[in-house]
Amino acid sequence: MKQHQKMLLGIVIGTVAGIAANTLAGGTPWLDWVVTNITALAGQLFLRLLLMLVVPLLFSALVMGVCELDLKQLGRLGLRTMGYTVVVSCIAVMIGLLLVNTLKPGVGLSDEARALAMKGTSIKAAPTPSDTSVPSMIAAMIPSNPLKAAADGDMIALIAFSLIFGLGLAMTPTEGAQRLREMIQGLHDVMMKLIDGVLKLAPVGVGALLFSMMARLGVGVLMQVASYVGVVLLALGLHMFGVYSLSVRFLGGRNPIAFFRDCRLAIVTAFSTASSSATLPTALKVAEENLKLPRNVSRFVLTAGSAMNQNGTALFEGVTVLFLAQVFGVQLSLSDQAVVMFICVLAGIGTAGVPAGSIPVIAMILGMFKIPPEGLALILGVDRFLDMCRTTLNVTGDLAAAVYVARGEPAPASEPEAARLEPESSAS
Repeated sequence: MKQHQKMLLGIVIGTVAGIAANTLAGGTPWLDWVVTNITALAGQLFLRLLLMLVVPLLFSALVMGVCELDLKQLGRLGLRTMGYTVVVSCIAVMIGLLLVNTLKPGVGLSDEARALAMKGTSIKAAPTPSDTSVPSMIAAMIPSNPLKAAADGDMIALIAFSLIFGLGLAMTPTEGAQRLREMIQGLHDVMMKLIDGVLKLAPVGVGALLFSMMARLGVGVLMQVASYVGVVLLALGLHMFGVYSLSVRFLGGRNPIAFFRDCRLAIVTAFSTASSSATLPTALKVAEENLKLPRNVSRFVLTAGSAMNQNGTALFEGVTVLFLAQVFGVQLSLSDQAVVMFICVLAGIGTAGVPAGSIPVIAMILGMFKIPPEGLALILGVDRFLDMCRTTLNVTGDLAAAVYVARGEPAPASEPEAARLEPESSAS
């Protein structure tokens, strides 16, 4: 069996076994013990192994990607990546807002669901920025201490430092700099080797994660907010198979069916881990080995995209804010919804690529529009499942962006011939 097939099998077995355990023994002490001490532990170990590799991989991949570019190419790649991210994120949020306004999933919710919402939640809202001026936002991207930024998980600051470090390394033509470049390339090679080892544990890890979730929640929680879940899934599906297919075909010059087939391993990893950061190692592997993208382009776009190209997160945040506004009867005008869209696009760029990373941001937006944040209790039960779905969209969007940016870009002369295939020929 191929790796993605093994992971799909793990997902199916974990989900079915978890639902069966919840149905037959939900709430029993022994099941709680098994979930806490065995399956949840196994799933968290797998997730942490992937997250452990993210910082050194992101640093080495981005530095080496910049070293293989000239300054003109770097500026072009940066502008194309950022422009694509902003446009596609806006489209994602607009799809979500259009569906919420059309289908109105928060109108007519049952009294039981409203009572659940008013029980409250302990989610801490993300702090509202005190200074949203462009100079202040740009300044905040440069870390005063790159090691602290890495330790705190500030991926945008780490990306900025890696870009600057890569530029400095590329412009230093000394023997010592060349040895340092070889060492960083060696670090990247070691990380990719470790990824191969961790992915061998993936079927067990993802099965354990799914078993733990379904054994604790079952399927009943989905029925309480089925209309909300349906709108989110519909919006995510339209964006993934509609917008991305058009992007890959007309902007990337590839067959969308071949694109999704080549991305299977990254898609399954994203769905099972619910973390863009944890999926970054697999996405890089898929981009270079399956999609045959120039490695300097794929390293640059995917490492930056794992922190900034969060289309699924932006879409989810917009849908959730409007859904809870409908639940509590808070009327949002078109101008209010435009502000929500703008904030969601910015938040999608800055939201941490880890499970449930968008919940504090949503709580902050709810507070801005006087929507009771207690309503988050309604969606916490289904957030893990929706997080898996929106992370899948995020990672697929990163790969679609890489396909677009890579079109027409020259591959490094040192790259194997197979990795320098033209986009059209690799799609056939």
